[in-house]
Amino acid sequence: MDSDGTQDARGTHATPVPRPATPPEVPAVPPRPTRAPGAGPDGSTFLTWLRAPRPEAQPGVWRFGHVPRPDQEPEQIPTRQLLSGALIAFLCGWLVWSLLWNGYLGGWWVLPLELFTPDSWRENNDRFGNAFLWYSYYTLIALAIMLAVGRLGRWGEVWRRFGPPAWRRAAPVAERAPAPEQDPASWPALRAAGAADAAERLASDARSGLMRDVDYARIVRAWQGVRSGRHDLPTFSGAVLKDGAAACLHPSGERDLSARVARHDLVSGQVRLGTTADDPRNPYAYRGTGLGLGPDLIGTSLLAVGPAGSGKTGTVVRPLAESLCLQALAGRASVVVVGAAGTGLGPADAFDVVVRIGNPESIYDLDLYGGTNDPDEAAAVLAEALVGDLADPHPGSDSRRSTTVLAQLLGPFRAVHDRFPSVPELRQLLDGSPGALGALRTGLEGSGQESLLRELDARERQLGHPGDVAAVLADRVALLDRPAFAGFFDTSGQSRPFTLKALDHPVRVRIDLPARGHAEASRMLARLVLAQFTASVAVREDRSLFACLVLDDATGVVTPEAVRGIQRLRSGNAGAVLTLRTLDDVPRPLRGPLLGSTGCRMALAGVTPWDGQDFAEVWGKEWTEARDVTDRQIIAETPAGKALHAVRRVITGKAPTARAVTVRQVERERWSASELAHGVPPGHAVLSLTSVQGEHAPPLLVDLRG
Repeated sequence: MDSDGTQDARGTHATPVPRPATPPEVPAVPPRPTRAPGAGPDGSTFLTWLRAPRPEAQPGVWRFGHVPRPDQEPEQIPTRQLLSGALIAFLCGWLVWSLLWNGYLGGWWVLPLELFTPDSWRENNDRFGNAFLWYSYYTLIALAIMLAVGRLGRWGEVWRRFGPPAWRRAAPVAERAPAPEQDPASWPALRAAGAADAAERLASDARSGLMRDVDYARIVRAWQGVRSGRHDLPTFSGAVLKDGAAACLHPSGERDLSARVARHDLVSGQVRLGTTADDPRNPYAYRGTGLGLGPDLIGTSLLAVGPAGSGKTGTVVRPLAESLCLQALAGRASVVVVGAAGTGLGPADAFDVVVRIGNPESIYDLDLYGGTNDPDEAAAVLAEALVGDLADPHPGSDSRRSTTVLAQLLGPFRAVHDRFPSVPELRQLLDGSPGALGALRTGLEGSGQESLLRELDARERQLGHPGDVAAVLADRVALLDRPAFAGFFDTSGQSRPFTLKALDHPVRVRIDLPARGHAEASRMLARLVLAQFTASVAVREDRSLFACLVLDDATGVVTPEAVRGIQRLRSGNAGAVLTLRTLDDVPRPLRGPLLGSTGCRMALAGVTPWDGQDFAEVWGKEWTEARDVTDRQIIAETPAGKALHAVRRVITGKAPTARAVTVRQVERERWSASELAHGVPPGHAVLSLTSVQGEHAPPLLVDLRG
């Protein structure tokens, strides 16, 4: 069974290679956990992780162990002022009591005792009774003074901040095992559905340390398939009783990654990228909380902009790719990671398919036509890859002319050869080689496919005419017709081409682009992968599986069609993660639509002021409270006042002034271009978030190193 309880249904184009199980302990660098939850000698670590509270929180808050904070910052008196006020209040109370006790204020304070008690109580010979009466009254007066000065000195606040209540909050709370019907480690949902034996087997594996966080997430995903009716309960129960925590494995047979560089919580599906800075510009509810991203946020797509060395790959792309790979092992997601070879996107054993374009040792190839049999669809995707960056950059433009030219050649070629042309063959057809076109005509004549002959006739008539884009297409195809790519993009069926049609399954893919020496070809292949991805996720059968494309360095990839494709990803339960060194790598007319089509936008430290201006515009303005302080000189009118002012000026060196404070509401940018360019510390970023449900988080200053 696969991760959702069904038999393995992997496609022929992207069959992951099974690998041995990973070792139980996963080393990591503190403060990250040293192993995956559950990978230990017993199940205490896993049970602690599973039972940890995960309260509902605002978008982007790391929910694991989160303690909610109020939306507004409470007014807190500074410690020095609080303690000094409490001490002064105590001294004042002591002074009042001393004056009363020593009679400096008279004897009026004992009149209530004399008025409201019988004379026999005060004038009898019982010394013990008299002492009890008078000292009780003294104690009552002392308590009244203490309550009065305690209220003035805020002793209650001192007690809460520095007394036993603060000690109890700081002391660790002993963990209590929840009730069986509320303990996720007891699998109450399975027991309620009648699968008590399967629930007991899973609970036993959890207690004995045989279950990990990926196992839990994978079995929960399989159980969701049972609840939705896609699979039957007996098959699921039989697999659990047979394999326990190892049931419903990913097709690769792996249960974890060999190493982790970030903290992950597979219950909430989040990966922790850093800590929200304790900065006045951040909302109080976010200050000091962890920053966690999951499919609910990445489903609106993420755009990260920052110069080289700002940490885009190491602190953003790598943790997100790792999280999606873990989600894929749990049967929840499929991920395609694209970047230049050697950029540190993750080890090869973390992926099922690794396509190393231009590397002769690569096991897998890349399908140039996206695995489709439709010539028109293949032509549209290929045209976007070849000349999408040459189209008019305005949002309404497209590359239909290039699509028509390619369709006029791909349709007849497939009808004759039952396959699409290879790169050299496509180049000859676009160049208008008489031999190649003549062979196609000969193959079509007498076959009864008159429509394809008309397509070929139209292509031959357009050859050499002004405005014919075939020459431009041929020049772009020539970039792939190089010796370094001689063994790639094969259409004869002798290689193992990967196609993005495999995104119907929880597959992990890494595509290494040959950026060194083939920069233009790499950008063209990146556009090809993005076009195939947006086309494939729109026709998936199982949209409960989250699909994500992680594109490290999207320079030259953003086109009008790419922006439209990114806008459609959210409805297909898919998302994209794009990084740019600067927004100047995007045509000016497309910068606004690109920022508008991505729900999560990140500006890392070091962005230019003109990049900051684009972010400032998309983040908009907010109403804030402005305080204007004015010092006005005081003019003395009497001789005594003038003398006093002169003495004060001699002592302080300043003229006497009166301060006036004006508070007003003004509308200001959330983050100005200057603040983004010069006010973001190294290792930090400003990030705004939008969830697929439409919840928003304002721009947050985040420490990506925390």
